[in-house]
Amino acid sequence: MKIDLKAAQEAVELITGGWRAQCLHTALKMGIPDHIAAGRTTDSALADATGAKEEGVHRLMRLLVAMGVFDGDGQRGYRNTALSGVLLDEPDSLRNMCLLYGEEFYTAWGHAHEAISTVSAGFEIAYGEPLYRYLSHDDDVNERFQLAMKAGNLFFDHVPEAIDFAGKTFADVGGGIGQLTAAILAAVPDAHGTLLDREHVVPVAAANIGAGVGLDRVELVGGNMFEAVPQGKDIYLLCRVLAGWSDDEVVKVFRNCREAMPDSSSRLVILERVVVDEDSTVLPALWDLHLLMTNGGRHRTLERFTGMLDRAGLDVERVAALPSETTAVIAAPRATG
Repeated sequence: MKIDLKAAQEAVELITGGWRAQCLHTALKMGIPDHIAAGRTTDSALADATGAKEEGVHRLMRLLVAMGVFDGDGQRGYRNTALSGVLLDEPDSLRNMCLLYGEEFYTAWGHAHEAISTVSAGFEIAYGEPLYRYLSHDDDVNERFQLAMKAGNLFFDHVPEAIDFAGKTFADVGGGIGQLTAAILAAVPDAHGTLLDREHVVPVAAANIGAGVGLDRVELVGGNMFEAVPQGKDIYLLCRVLAGWSDDEVVKVFRNCREAMPDSSSRLVILERVVVDEDSTVLPALWDLHLLMTNGGRHRTLERFTGMLDRAGLDVERVAALPSETTAVIAAPRATG
């Protein structure tokens, strides 16, 4: 059989993809982008700064230069590129995402065959307990997880461009540490928000929002979205909190939001990655499988969301595209009677 050399090369690129990710993770674990930014740019200087052997540094950097992560060489000095620039140890960088994905989540993906075969969480197979329970007692991993999620939400600043919050009240249901709430309040001076999340999350959200836009236009509420949501708001936001729950559980949240709406002018806004079954691009399909590996969850199609909203008495009004392959699904309460 005559082998297709182009296809073989593409196969090798896929097969070795995990190696590349682990080399990038290693560079961040060693703090190499930050050392280079601080002027430690040669193989010998990086070896001294990291405590690694110079040969190992040189071989790692040779690959990362070839991958476009860095420029230069080990004798005259390396330089950060735009790619390594977003991996520096700075607020909102992707560094913590790389560290989390290269350790705990990489371990979870090591159980992909069993997870996919049984439709169960690879993380729970690897660690013996669900992700969120694990995070509740491992402060180091939980901090990396929260920072990774924060860094991955690159679309937050664009939400007020898709949704009109002017002069309105909104509830950020399952709002976590309050990054989305803060982004909306910063962009819309006359908006007022309420953030609902678990009791132990509320103090973290208060500190985060307080350090940014302040707490004068926001109320922080500890609670459970499956039991009740804040009453009487103009807009109810569900941002990346649905993927780990079953359809029936999500419909319950939708119903809680519908029942809390004061009138027909209120809207429910779902902010999620939406998958398609035909002509899918790689990243949404990959994120969907990643959810299976981490918490046993899934991304849904627009059609599936539409059917679930219908069960809760809500109709899709419009759909808006946001950065990072995120979709805003805006739903209105269905008239009764």
